[in-house]
Amino acid sequence: MADRLTQLQDCLDQLLTQFYASLRYLSSHHDSSSLDPQSNQPPYPASDTAPTQRVDSPSDFKAAQKELAQDLVTKTKQIEYLIRVLPGLESSEQQQEERIGRLEMELREAEEERNRAAKEKEAWMRELDMAIMRVRR
Repeated sequence: MADRLTQLQDCLDQLLTQFYASLRYLSSHHDSSSLDPQSNQPPYPASDTAPTQRVDSPSDFKAAQKELAQDLVTKTKQIEYLIRVLPGLESSEQQQEERIGRLEMELREAEEERNRAAKEKEAWMRELDMAIMRVRR
């Protein structure tokens, strides 16, 4: 599992991707209409070509807008949560240094235990090898 900062960066990247995808969807699936409801002119002059778009029905477009907004809100809440649980925000620098010292001590103890276990394993392997050699004779 990735550390919290990496998770936060991934969520920010995903949020930006969602923003881009949302804007792209909204700009390519809306109904092109004139800004002036009184105008009889088409939304694009005859010389211009309308951008390629697939116009959704108003109900589908509204549902998609709602879903896109919900996705953005959900991702934003995930980002806020990750920021809240970042270590050290509620601790002073001295408390963080003390915690790092305790963690280093635990790491040294775990390393020593691992080394002892490796030596014990080697001793058992030698004893097992000698037992196998005696049985072969």
